[in-house]
Amino acid sequence: MRKGLVVQRRHVYSRAIVLFLVLLGLTSPLWAESLEQGRAIQVQVPYEAPPKRQDLSAESVPQNTKALTPQETQRAEALLPLLEGAQEFWAMGEFVHLGEPSVPVLVKGLAMPGPRIRYNVIETVSMLKAASAVPALVGTAKELNEIPRVREHALRVAVRLDAAKAVDAIEAMAKDQNSSIRKAAAFEARYVREKAVVPVLIGMIVDEERFVALSAVQSLWILSRHETEFHDWETSTKQDRQEWATEWSEWWNSQKDSFEMMDPKRPARAR
Repeated sequence: MRKGLVVQRRHVYSRAIVLFLVLLGLTSPLWAESLEQGRAIQVQVPYEAPPKRQDLSAESVPQNTKALTPQETQRAEALLPLLEGAQEFWAMGEFVHLGEPSVPVLVKGLAMPGPRIRYNVIETVSMLKAASAVPALVGTAKELNEIPRVREHALRVAVRLDAAKAVDAIEAMAKDQNSSIRKAAAFEARYVREKAVVPVLIGMIVDEERFVALSAVQSLWILSRHETEFHDWETSTKQDRQEWATEWSEWWNSQKDSFEMMDPKRPARAR
């Protein structure tokens, strides 16, 4: 009985092997032909969608809001020289960790010798979103002995943090001997929604440098939404711009008492 079962199993296995060899023999020419012709054999692979992204807030760790202890103040003082060099990004991060209470120490770096330190102080203030540092930034923007790159950055950050307090800096920079400083004032003025900047910009239309005048009139258009006659500003001469500045002055003198700054246009939210 057992011998008979063994014989039957052997027959089944033999037939399975024979069938496998026959099928292999039928498909092998297809594989060989595909390889010879350089064709790829498509194979469907199961697809698994990637996990959904978890949206995290930009500031995963809240800033410190408590007044610095004497030890923390001493630590902040020691960080100032490190704002230049191999550890500058680490030092900036430490100030961010200390939070806005570290601003009185941080702005001391605006008077330090290294321009890289002064620039990184401004950048750290921007990271902190510390509006309390704006008066110090305005002072730096107006500083005639400061390099243009630092002055322009100080004005840019001051305008973003508290535009109303940056008017003094724009007025001073609009009269600077350096044309790049004047252009920075003309450009950043478009973000200052204060009537005081309008006459400053009108005065800049007659600037010796055409690119300064172009920045000024573009800021005027943005702030006032006033539609003027078409003028070829790209090829204009100083005399042309003096005439056009007179047009702007006449308009402003008739409108300044009742004029109100319009809210800036905001991009539509994505649906």
